[in-house]
Amino acid sequence: MTTGGTEHDPSEITYDEQLYPARPRRLRPRSNLRGGSLRRSFADPRAANGQNPAYVEWLVRQSMLKDADVLSRQLSGQPSMWRNPYARPDARRAVSTADVWFTAYPISIMTRPGESFLAALAEPELWEAFQAIGINGVHTGPVKRAGGIVGWAETPSVDGHFDRISTQIDPAFGDEETFRRLTDVAEEHGGSVIDDIVPGHTGKGADFRLAEMAFKDYPGIYHMVEIPPEDWELLPTVPPGRDSVNLDADTEAALAGHGYIIGELQRVIFYSPGVKETNWSVTAPVIGVDGVTRRWVYLHYFKEGQPSVNWLDPTFAGMRLVIGDALHSLGDLGTSALRLDANGFLGVEKSAEGLPAWSEGHPLSHAANHVIAGMVRKVGGFTFQELNLTVEDIRDTGAVGADLSYDFINRPAYHHALAVGDTEFLRLTLRTSLELGVEPVSLVHGLQNHDELTYELVHWSTLHRDDPYTYRGREVTGGELADSVRSDLTRALTEPAADYNLVFTTNGIACTTASLIAATRGHATLDSIEESDVEPIRDAHLLLAAFNAWQPGVFALSGWDLLGMLTLPRDEVADLIAEGDTRWIERGAHDLVGLSPDADRSASGMPRARSLYGSLPDQLAQPGSFAQRLRALLAIRAEHGIATATQVDIPDVAHPGMLVMVHELDPADDGELPVVQVTVLNFTDQTIDGTVHSASLPARATVIDAAAAGEEIGHVDDLCSFPISLPPYAARFLLLRRAEQAQPAAE
Repeated sequence: MTTGGTEHDPSEITYDEQLYPARPRRLRPRSNLRGGSLRRSFADPRAANGQNPAYVEWLVRQSMLKDADVLSRQLSGQPSMWRNPYARPDARRAVSTADVWFTAYPISIMTRPGESFLAALAEPELWEAFQAIGINGVHTGPVKRAGGIVGWAETPSVDGHFDRISTQIDPAFGDEETFRRLTDVAEEHGGSVIDDIVPGHTGKGADFRLAEMAFKDYPGIYHMVEIPPEDWELLPTVPPGRDSVNLDADTEAALAGHGYIIGELQRVIFYSPGVKETNWSVTAPVIGVDGVTRRWVYLHYFKEGQPSVNWLDPTFAGMRLVIGDALHSLGDLGTSALRLDANGFLGVEKSAEGLPAWSEGHPLSHAANHVIAGMVRKVGGFTFQELNLTVEDIRDTGAVGADLSYDFINRPAYHHALAVGDTEFLRLTLRTSLELGVEPVSLVHGLQNHDELTYELVHWSTLHRDDPYTYRGREVTGGELADSVRSDLTRALTEPAADYNLVFTTNGIACTTASLIAATRGHATLDSIEESDVEPIRDAHLLLAAFNAWQPGVFALSGWDLLGMLTLPRDEVADLIAEGDTRWIERGAHDLVGLSPDADRSASGMPRARSLYGSLPDQLAQPGSFAQRLRALLAIRAEHGIATATQVDIPDVAHPGMLVMVHELDPADDGELPVVQVTVLNFTDQTIDGTVHSASLPARATVIDAAAAGEEIGHVDDLCSFPISLPPYAARFLLLRRAEQAQPAAE
């Protein structure tokens, strides 16, 4: 996400600030609020406008709001709605349901010829491989219809199917029957299926087209404002072939000055000159069902084709739509959990004159997330949020909302540690999270997903941009710290150091985990990676897996990780990255279990990328492969219950490339002291001889290496420390057996 504008501190909002500089006229229902009738003409039955009743009815049948109304009536008054606690998030319950997730990206999964993505994901052979490795949850990614509708035709997605327009499964990915079979196969293998909802926006589908036509309460779904014809001169002309155009800053300010919109927001996400300069767009003239031609200005936090949902409209149409979509996934498709995509942007409010509108950390976002997550818990599921905001925002939103949050706090920091061979910033992010009340057990710690390596570092570059921090031996501001880390990542991972990882706007870097590691290993081109180079890349990859898996919370990884996928050459996705969305280079097609070995593209048309590790069946037949070593790593995680443990310390280290995390494991019996567990990692390609020191270590305890059949490797001295030697990219899972625990129990 891009940064821009002035950060809005909610604590500074006063009563006076809530008022517009000029008080609006009292809200007064129009005289025709309950009167009048819908004027219908019988136009050309092929016409795709509000004057054709057949077209309007066709849109209604496809709309998400219509489906939500039908589904809610079916569930209302049922005893199943009262069987589960729902008021408070419960991270440990969620983690206990599924703690190691495979995160799929539908258009990149290769299938048999003619086989759908969901059918491939329901293959028992795949789930046998997942079960062997230790994966017990699958996040499908967005598989419902997305994109838009123009006339009678659907248009493709503009954001990887995160611009949803229907509760129906997209035929490109399968159907509802296949989805239900997937959930059955998952359950047979001890797993769960996780779906998505998008509470912040939709695509320009039937719901948006009906809203443009002012049909019933559909305009209430969105943040959209009708501009009267006498002020159309303020609006830009929409070019032929387009249905809307983004507003520039001057037009945004002019419309705000006239009181139509609230103007500038705190950030312009995905900012791109000439493409998206503000968060507002205006429609071309649209004929309504009442025969009136209107132009609307609508809000979109993300792309122009993703109009934002209004959670506080009097019709509550947006809320009804989102809740209906969630209940469909849980109740009809049989999923266990839902990801809340971009759920931090559900409240927006005008600020005092001269300040940007309050659009992040807004109390309405917290309230809306409470409603969504509470409803999901009420029917027995759980939620996780993908919220790239400050640590305080993640904490406050999660306090009453989602059970888990994606780990945007530490994800760029562990990449930075590998890129520069120094864990100082990673130790800062881990400590900041603990100090501000975001425990790692509440986080989804991920390797690669479908998005870029984010390096916005929102916590430091916005709310705490002027706060002092000690970094690299000197005092810097949060803003300077963020700039330094971004500069390090860009310099180490992109051109000229590596020509295969690309900057994505000002949000981050488009790369795979393997291509990131390759850059840190000094490979300027992908062609320079030979067979002999795979082993150190694999070792570093397993180090990053250990960092994420050997701490409390969920561990998530993708097919790109499991197969060691590299980025695509940019010319193979030139049409997809033409407008600046470089993330497509990291989304190469991959074949998990060898279903289509001769195909060079997925069924959705994504080119096959290069794999360093091979398919899962091949890896599981090879001792020492990435999958086999990952299997051993996850077996240790499961045996000792680190997923629901408590992190107690991130101590200073004896070498800058070391990282130490100290945890307390849940005791087996009441009254027992918790077992202290220590994760020790080497983020460099050099051997490190150092010391682990923490006041949380029990003196005179025996240090046991869990991965080495319980071998004793030392003792904690009276200064609460012990020595350790770490080979390059090494990870150690250590258990501390207290002196009193070593004594035999009395008869």
